[in-house]
Amino acid sequence: MSRRPRPTSSAVAIELEVPFHDVDGLRVVWHGHYCKYLELGRTALFRARQLDAPDMAALGYLYLVAETHLRHVRPLRYADRVRVTSWFVEIDNRIRVAYELRNVSSAQLCAEGSTVLVTTSDTGELCLATPPAILQRLLAPGPGSAAQE
Repeated sequence: MSRRPRPTSSAVAIELEVPFHDVDGLRVVWHGHYCKYLELGRTALFRARQLDAPDMAALGYLYLVAETHLRHVRPLRYADRVRVTSWFVEIDNRIRVAYELRNVSSAQLCAEGSTVLVTTSDTGELCLATPPAILQRLLAPGPGSAAQE
């Protein structure tokens, strides 16, 4: 990412506290746990659009993560409060979600990244474009916005 995407007005943010079991021997959050934080943010974003896993199953579709990109900027430590902000960057053929992880106390950026999800039918067949039933929910006004950007 040469110029990183900025959160949109329809972004969804969650806050969490770093638990002790996420910290490694150097007393910082082990790098692999950041993907878990992205997953928590992505879940909140999709729930806000009524596209959580049960919603997708009811529509006859599944999401699969095809790519994950993550850049670590500053470490998180035990008991830090972190805000995970998630928003859609691309929705037509695949769904790209961007993320920012910020330390709540300092407002400093700790990590940024993105995931790419592809849609499959519940039988595993890849959808070459995002199905209309899903697009309709993705294009609906999100939380805190008058219209989707």
